[in-house]
Amino acid sequence: MTEQEIYEKLTEIARDIFDEDDLVLTPETTADDVEEWDSMNHINLVVTVESVFGVKFKGAEIEELKNIGDLVEAIKHHLEGR
Repeated sequence: MTEQEIYEKLTEIARDIFDEDDLVLTPETTADDVEEWDSMNHINLVVTVESVFGVKFKGAEIEELKNIGDLVEAIKHHLEGR
């Protein structure tokens, strides 16, 4: 799966979870940039990403994520490790 494909799928997930149809994710996007991104929706995002991409993050790994770019890199890392 290419990085572009990851961003496209991740954008679909985020638009659904945050109920924002015109949301555009960039590598620099953080929770502060999305109005509906609270702690509960953060959990929903992580669980949905794990399910859709078929990956499983460790707690420490999730804590290290600072922005969408970090999340994409983590997804890529897990997909490459299969």
